[in-house]
Amino acid sequence: MSFFQNTCKPDGLGGKLMVKIMNSGHSALAQWGFAHIHAEQDAKVLDAGCGGGANVAAWLAKCPNGHVTGLDYSEVSVAETRRVNAAAIRAGRCEVLQGNAAQLPFPESSFDVVSAFETIYFWPGLEACFAQVHRVLKPGGTFLICNECSGTNAADEKWTKIIDGMRIYDQKQICAALEAAGFSGMKCYEDEKKHWLCILAQKDGGGVVK
Repeated sequence: MSFFQNTCKPDGLGGKLMVKIMNSGHSALAQWGFAHIHAEQDAKVLDAGCGGGANVAAWLAKCPNGHVTGLDYSEVSVAETRRVNAAAIRAGRCEVLQGNAAQLPFPESSFDVVSAFETIYFWPGLEACFAQVHRVLKPGGTFLICNECSGTNAADEKWTKIIDGMRIYDQKQICAALEAAGFSGMKCYEDEKKHWLCILAQKDGGGVVK
């Protein structure tokens, strides 16, 4: 397995290094994405595909009276996210579980916000996975997607040849899958220079999109 395959599912020593790289390397993108969303201080948040746990920590800071759940299908990612957020876990404000976006292990209407940073490239079928997100969101809840590859830069396609199972989607493709999954009120933001993409989608109106 190539080292870059660990961006899909971190594993072994290479995976342990990759999740630390993710936490630092994706920080600017994450800050940009967080700038587009407002969440209540007591929000219940799911970070799906939590990687190295930095965005779980950011959600905990953004929602100081809330609860944040991290989910990843990589054992390495789960372990690192638990390590990074150990204090919040001990305080009962955070939990981190192993699982995947195709079968989210939560009841309906569990979360105010679901976020997906740099992860939907690897989800097995956008419509089906987005339908799972729609199911676990509360009415009025918001789904935040933030990608470093907007699908508008041909040079990014090299990564799909290096990383098995990766697919880059553009704004139109993502919004079509969101609509098919039952979402509405999409708002899209793009950094045309960096080719970053952020999309917010609502379940049943209302919610935290600004």
